[in-house]
Amino acid sequence: MSTIRIPTPLRPYVGGQTSVVVDGATIGTALAHLTTQYPELRQHLFEGDTLRSFVNVYVNQEDIRNLQGAETPLAEGDKVMIVPSIAGGAGGAKAVPGQVDHAALRTNQAFIMVLLGLAFVLDSWQVVAFVAAVMLLGTAVPPLGLFKLVYQHLLKPLGWVKPDVQVDDPAPHRFAQGFGGVVVLAATAALAGGAAVLGWALVWLVITLAGLNFFLGFCAGCFVYYQLKR
Repeated sequence: MSTIRIPTPLRPYVGGQTSVVVDGATIGTALAHLTTQYPELRQHLFEGDTLRSFVNVYVNQEDIRNLQGAETPLAEGDKVMIVPSIAGGAGGAKAVPGQVDHAALRTNQAFIMVLLGLAFVLDSWQVVAFVAAVMLLGTAVPPLGLFKLVYQHLLKPLGWVKPDVQVDDPAPHRFAQGFGGVVVLAATAALAGGAAVLGWALVWLVITLAGLNFFLGFCAGCFVYYQLKR
């Protein structure tokens, strides 16, 4: 038995699960077992019988393209990860997935939920504006993301939050934050302009989506990004 980790954009096709246990002596047979269990997933992974060019598969952090491809053997307990990447860049080169610390993402989501919830309790559009500014700056210049800086320089060193580094494409997560930042900015404008119902509805939309990501591991913005780029 091996465990295949399912990326956020593909989880709707496996009942929302973050990982699936499969049988198979090779990666090819394991993926066949996976797509037999969840037939809707197959079209997103394969073109005919060939793995789609933008789908990267890793076995214990190693890209199967650097191993034996579909014939890469699997041992009991091996961890398999599917990482969709998106074609683009100079010459149409494919983006290569990097590493993403999901603990930093969850910290970011926690701050967003708490501060926006506090803004609602205090009826403060200024706090909403602050959150929008932090989200948009963190999207435009990731190293300046305030909530992630708190994680990196305070929470992680103190051991209060443990790193959770995974092979992943950072682009969908960045898109998701930018989209959320735009919605929070729109909420700020609505609240400052006296449209309280609309403004707080947008705030609670972002809180809900951040909560889905934090508690259930489902990134709605990542799903939208993947669908748009397919």
